[in-house]
Amino acid sequence: MIGDHDKRRRAPLESGAYPADPRIGAPRRRSALNRFLGGSPAAVFVKLLFLSVLVGAVMAMFGLTPGLLFWQLYDLTRSLIDLGLDTFHDFGRWILAGAAVVVPIWFIARLLTVSRER
Repeated sequence: MIGDHDKRRRAPLESGAYPADPRIGAPRRRSALNRFLGGSPAAVFVKLLFLSVLVGAVMAMFGLTPGLLFWQLYDLTRSLIDLGLDTFHDFGRWILAGAAVVVPIWFIARLLTVSRER
């Protein structure tokens, strides 16, 4: 039988894998800036630059500007607020109209109940 009789060599690993190296497989610690940005600053800058050009081209095709978008958002918000306040105004009128009927009936019923209990 032919074998390796050199005592300086280590026995082969049973799993056939390389010996465990603490540097391999251990996650690299990322800096606070990389964690905040979601990658290296250069890669994030290139991504943002590309997306800015793309969005700017689409906005230019539709004739939109940031100022126009702001004013449209402002007008939308104002109209939603006005619609909501009109709804509360109507809701308040419903409460008052219902209370004008319900409260006197409840009050009369309470008076009749108290007079029967005596």
